[in-house]
Amino acid sequence: MKYYPVYLDIQNRKCLVVGGGSVGTRKVKSLVNCGAAVTVISLTLTRELAAMAESGIISAEKRPFQPGDLDGAFLVIGATSDVEQNKKISKEAGRLNIMCNIADFPEACSFILPSVLGRGDLMIAISTSGKSPAFAKKLRKDFEKQFGEEYAVFLDLMGAVRQTLLKEQHEPEAHKPLFEKLIEAGLPEMIRADKKDAINAVLLEVLGSGYTFNELLNPGKGSAK
Repeated sequence: MKYYPVYLDIQNRKCLVVGGGSVGTRKVKSLVNCGAAVTVISLTLTRELAAMAESGIISAEKRPFQPGDLDGAFLVIGATSDVEQNKKISKEAGRLNIMCNIADFPEACSFILPSVLGRGDLMIAISTSGKSPAFAKKLRKDFEKQFGEEYAVFLDLMGAVRQTLLKEQHEPEAHKPLFEKLIEAGLPEMIRADKKDAINAVLLEVLGSGYTFNELLNPGKGSAK
């Protein structure tokens, strides 16, 4: 099986999770973090899910899954320990052409979920195509040591530089060499070490005057160190 890697925009889309245990809780949290409109269907809920439902972060219905629950759904995740119910979810999702993931049952899935490392807008997704989730998890932990929170700040900085350059009156293609120089300058390491003087020196050398770390990330608040 060859899976097609893709990142989905699920902002405000209806996503259904069937199962309110620990696995369902993890799935719900990842969907909520990406802005989905999440509904959980389960006879029981973890305390965390119950609190999320009480606060209106998600919708929850304490009952068994019914075929009509998929009406209008963008995707569904089955996270129950009931094999027959999981098969029912998968079958109904296939009939409606709705993307479906069944936890620990790749044969019933139309998509699988990778192990993900997130650092702000940096997302590193690792998949073994379902062959060894444990190895994918191990690789994620290895990457966690290599990519710290400084990469989230680095991407915020690069995004701010990009937006500023796009306001200038020349072709975006002209920006490519500038970004390559910034990437090669080792800015993440400088951010991790809190070397703002060194960062500002790189910005000055590559971009010219008017670009400082603080001003780019906090526009209008000055360039004080």
